[in-house]
Amino acid sequence: MNRKTLSALTLSLAALVAGNAFAADASAPKTRDQVRAELLEAQRTGNILAQGNSGKLLNELYPSQYPAKAVTQGKTRAQVLAELAEAQRTGDIVASGNSGKLLNELYPSQYPAKAVTPGVTRAQVLAELEQAQRRGDDFSKLYGHN
Repeated sequence: MNRKTLSALTLSLAALVAGNAFAADASAPKTRDQVRAELLEAQRTGNILAQGNSGKLLNELYPSQYPAKAVTQGKTRAQVLAELAEAQRTGDIVASGNSGKLLNELYPSQYPAKAVTPGVTRAQVLAELEQAQRRGDDFSKLYGHN
């Protein structure tokens, strides 16, 4: 391998690992063996950026040189039509224009009201706060607040 190819491969690997690092849990760093296994899998499947500015993966440019990606089972026509009918009934369809709002948001009186899921009452929150304070827990972690 010449130096240019090696540099491109290293840069591609760094980009791949960096992308996975952002998605991974920061409190659980990967081991050297895990990173090596990911590199080998990426090389085997062609999930490495190709040289140049195309931004494509090797398996996208040369699909015959890599194993085919697993095909996920899609929905049947009947399932799609049922979802469409339900969306039309409830107004869960984006309105025409540039508002980006759903029909049931623009015209709430024309569609059935969405069921409201009961939340935690104030009394329940206060009781949980009291228990957490007694135990020395951080209450903000109970409800995801900072």
